[in-house]
Amino acid sequence: MKLRVSAVQYHLHTIDAFEEFAQQCEHYIKAALEFETEFILFPEFFTTQLLSIKGADGKSLTINDLPSFTEQYRELFSQLAIIYNIHIIAGTHVVNVDGKLRNTAHLFYPDGRMGTQAKLHITPTEVHEWNMSAGEGLEVFETEKGTIAILTCYDIEFPEIVRMAKAKGADIIFCPSCTDDRHGFHRVRYTSHARAIENQIYVVLTGTVGALPTVDFMRANFGQAAIITPNDVPFPPKGLLAEGEINDDMLVTADLDIELLEKVREKGSVTTWRDRRTDLYTDWK
Repeated sequence: MKLRVSAVQYHLHTIDAFEEFAQQCEHYIKAALEFETEFILFPEFFTTQLLSIKGADGKSLTINDLPSFTEQYRELFSQLAIIYNIHIIAGTHVVNVDGKLRNTAHLFYPDGRMGTQAKLHITPTEVHEWNMSAGEGLEVFETEKGTIAILTCYDIEFPEIVRMAKAKGADIIFCPSCTDDRHGFHRVRYTSHARAIENQIYVVLTGTVGALPTVDFMRANFGQAAIITPNDVPFPPKGLLAEGEINDDMLVTADLDIELLEKVREKGSVTTWRDRRTDLYTDWK
């Protein structure tokens, strides 16, 4: 089984209306389809661009206003998935769940169906500045091209949750991210490589670029997309199928071969998934 994936280095800039956001998203999808991609990944918190729209009173919107765009956001990507017959991992969007804000990833299928995965590990900034709450469980998603999981940014830094996703059958982790400096970016990037090696899976990673001068905590972004593999002979030596140019407005595309994962798990130079020492430490069956 092979599939083609694209990851968007989404350029954040001030807009005046939801329609501008919709046009920008459709532009990236059309660009990816010129390469016949089947799955496209947008970054974490890219819908904060909507907060640059002035409110009715002329004041800047805040994170508490973002859930008011949820219906429009979901309708947009459901329709785009149907129109272009593509799987869209539409980054994350902040939703209201029983009065709590949750940073939630959304998957839209080509038939318009939707799946969600709330971020499970919340950063101090999300807690103290934006009053976010953590998700409560891990989902994996069955697609016509195999089983995937969506783990957002900080989530990828926790090996246990990725091990759970692999144990549930996921061969690909899509990781929408948003980091504001080199330190945060490299934490996510390096741990993405570690998770791919530990579990012999693919990790598709992307982040925001550009700036939102009127949106708190989104004034600086440091991002780069990468399509990451295990480090073994069938794959590129650096475990990297493709990567973007740091902080450029662009997308990257590559083909993922699920059969190669199965081969290295069985007869690779190392067999990290099979060689887990469950007699020494807790593991997911």
